[in-house]
Amino acid sequence: MPKYAMPKYAVPGFAARRLLAAAGVAVLALTAGACGPDTADGSGGSAAAPTAAPPTAAATSSATATGGSGGVRLVAVKSATLGPVVTDSAGRTLYRFDKDTAKPSASTCVDACAAKWPPLTAQDAVQVTGVDSTLVGSVARPDGTKQVTLNGWPLYRFAGDTAAGQTNGQGVGGTWFASTPEGKKAPSSTGQPSAPAASPSASQGGGYSGGY
Repeated sequence: MPKYAMPKYAVPGFAARRLLAAAGVAVLALTAGACGPDTADGSGGSAAAPTAAPPTAAATSSATATGGSGGVRLVAVKSATLGPVVTDSAGRTLYRFDKDTAKPSASTCVDACAAKWPPLTAQDAVQVTGVDSTLVGSVARPDGTKQVTLNGWPLYRFAGDTAAGQTNGQGVGGTWFASTPEGKKAPSSTGQPSAPAASPSASQGGGYSGGY
C-alpha cells in the first residue's frame, strides 16, 4: 500500500460535504426571496402610497355654494304691510333716502346718519333674486367704499330693524322709505307712499331727529 494513500471512505465524505454546502446556499437564496417586500401585484417592488381621489363635481359645487365669499345679494320679497320690497340676503329691509339723488347717484347720509342708516356696500358683483340686475349699480362714498344702488338710489339698512322682515324705517323723518324691486318708494298699506313720521316712536324711529 502506497504511503499516505487516502482511505476509500474519505472521498464519499468530501462529496457529501460539497453537496451539503450547495444545498445550504440554495436554502439561503429561497429564504431571502421569501423575506423580501411584498406588493399586491407580486412584483417585489415597494408598494406605492395611495393617492387621494380628487373632489367630485358635487363636492366642489357644494363648497362653492356654502363657502361663498359673503357677497351682497338683493332679494325681492313681499312685505305684509308694504307690498313688494327689497331685502339683503339676511332678510333685512333696504331703504332709500329722499335727500340722496339717483341721477347722478349720490349719497348724502354720512357720519351720524350713516351710523343709524348703515350703507349697503359691496366690493364684488351684487347677486339678485327677483330684482332686475340692470337696475343695480354702485356709487363711491366719501370713505372710498362702494355703496350699492338700485335704479340709481343708494341703499341702506336701518339700525332700528333688529330682525328679518321688519320695516321700522318706513317713513322716518318723512325722507326714508323701503325700496321696491324697481328702486321706487314702497307704498303704505293704503296703496300710497307712507306719510311723513312727525315724531317716530322709540321702537320705530329710535327717537332720531334731523331728518334721519
